[in-house]
Amino acid sequence: MARLHTAFDGLAGDSRPPSSSSVSGSKSITETTNGSHHFVIHGYSLAKGMGVGKYITSDTFTVGGYQWAIYFYPDGKNAEDNSLYVSIFIALASEGTDVRALFELTLRDQSGKGKDKVHSHFDRALESGPYTLKYRGSMWGYKRFFRRAALETSDYLKDDSLDIFCTVGVVVSHTKGPKQYTISVPGSDLGHSFGSLLESGEGADVGFEVDGEIFRAHKLVLATRSPVFKAQLYGPMRDRSTENIKIEDMEAPVFKAMLQFIYLDELPDAHELMGTVSTSASTLMAQHLLAAADRYGLDRLRLLCEAKLCEEVSVDTVATTLALAEQHHSSQLKSVCLKFAADLENLGAVMQTEGFEYLQESCGSLVTELLGTVAGVEDECKTASRKRSNGWGQVADGSDVNGRRVRQRTHYLPLAQ
Repeated sequence: MARLHTAFDGLAGDSRPPSSSSVSGSKSITETTNGSHHFVIHGYSLAKGMGVGKYITSDTFTVGGYQWAIYFYPDGKNAEDNSLYVSIFIALASEGTDVRALFELTLRDQSGKGKDKVHSHFDRALESGPYTLKYRGSMWGYKRFFRRAALETSDYLKDDSLDIFCTVGVVVSHTKGPKQYTISVPGSDLGHSFGSLLESGEGADVGFEVDGEIFRAHKLVLATRSPVFKAQLYGPMRDRSTENIKIEDMEAPVFKAMLQFIYLDELPDAHELMGTVSTSASTLMAQHLLAAADRYGLDRLRLLCEAKLCEEVSVDTVATTLALAEQHHSSQLKSVCLKFAADLENLGAVMQTEGFEYLQESCGSLVTELLGTVAGVEDECKTASRKRSNGWGQVADGSDVNGRRVRQRTHYLPLAQ
């Protein structure tokens, strides 16, 4: 008993926690989410004289979930500076409350000597921490960024242009707990499985003859993906014979690509399907597939093709793509093509293409719309200039500156060309 009593006394006096207790832990991490924007100002001399407090602005850019914009004041931001200085500011251009951020502004030396003018808060301690922007329109920057007379004789101004680079670091905090053991789950292989089903032809119960080539497929898969195939294969007016349904007005590689999308839910490799490395292959395939998608009610394929054609729009393709967008009611693609062709840097070359000749001959309304867009671009420039002159409102440091489907014959090049 004595020995037991002694042992108990020892445990009672031990300051360590009992072995059955558990200790958890976590840590808070505060860091910045960084993003940059390159802003080039062409025609600096034309911007001079717009007036104190008047500005030109960059496009908005996103960092840390917020929109930002750069404001440049050729004649200074405040009247007291008497147009002796240019001013530059970064503004919060989206809704936000107490957004904390670090900033860096760089005016690039265009002589190649690397003597950039840099104002940065990333590499030095700030007495009161990061800057806080209270609401949309709040600004940070420099009223007296550069004396204008010195700027105009410096290497920062070249060919009447200024080159500005801005970095924003939005402060974010998150808490990390202990890592838990996890089981790795592989990505979905559903598309691969359906692709193998299409390739093998196992269980296929319908055939299509396209341009002399036969394609075997599965009625249920087609009907699930396309309302047109559903009506054709299961509707009241369905084809009674599904041995080989003949498809008119479509090339075999296009039908094959459409089938691959139906089974895999992704755009196929145009170069592989067409057996060519031509740079125009993907554009041609996207044009043909857009028409096929409209014909069979494949809305996702339509959007994928529209996005692809937007990315690849060029002087040589814009006219045919514009006609295609009009014929298949692709309003977003049509708008992109009109704006591209109406750009004064592109318009002359576009008018020399074969596609533009087609527009003149058979799509006169599109030519009229194009001319209207050209005029609209000029009006936009004038309107934007007036807005810049008026500003968003009274601006001061930290203040608010608020200111179905009809089938039509489509004009595009055949895939073989």
